[in-house]
Amino acid sequence: MGSDANTVITLKGSVEIVREFFGFAVNSILFQRGIYPPETFTRVNKYGLTMLVSTDSGLLKYIDNVMNQLSSWLATGMVKKLVLVMMSMDSGKSLERWGFDVQTDSNFLDGEGKRLEGEALSDKEIMAEIQAIIRQITASVTFLPLLNDPCVFDLLVYAKDDVEIPIEWEESDAKYITNQHEVRLRSFTTKIHKVDAMVSYAAN
Repeated sequence: MGSDANTVITLKGSVEIVREFFGFAVNSILFQRGIYPPETFTRVNKYGLTMLVSTDSGLLKYIDNVMNQLSSWLATGMVKKLVLVMMSMDSGKSLERWGFDVQTDSNFLDGEGKRLEGEALSDKEIMAEIQAIIRQITASVTFLPLLNDPCVFDLLVYAKDDVEIPIEWEESDAKYITNQHEVRLRSFTTKIHKVDAMVSYAAN
């Protein structure tokens, strides 16, 4: 996404943009919130920013597996939301919940999830919107409470009721936070998919 020219975003291209954003966002949140040691992350340039990406092979495999399935569901308009939740390792209590609502314009899907007609959109516009969300994630340490407990995380994918769930996946409760504060973050759109971000955390 380096050109300023308007581009007709295909369904495949939109899925790739959203998937890539989710991957970088998850890595960034895990780094910023100290879920994994900082020395297990490496710096890469993306979206005109310096991003932190994990070098932990187990974590990368887990994220990649989720993103592969997510891509398939994004292509057919089945995804409603992706949630990254932080829980106390000892109590299992949900402490922090990052939500990314996904809206899909069904006018751009046919019965097989193929792209029908295009709408021109500047790569620069998309990158600027994604940049704004990533900057908010980075700045979140200024208002989010410290995660004093050792924490684990989980990725939850909300999909439509008739979606076919992979056999190795399991259904989960929503892991809501009791007595939470909620902060709405920015959004971005490809004209096919729109992603709205927010974070909620346990009130003291």
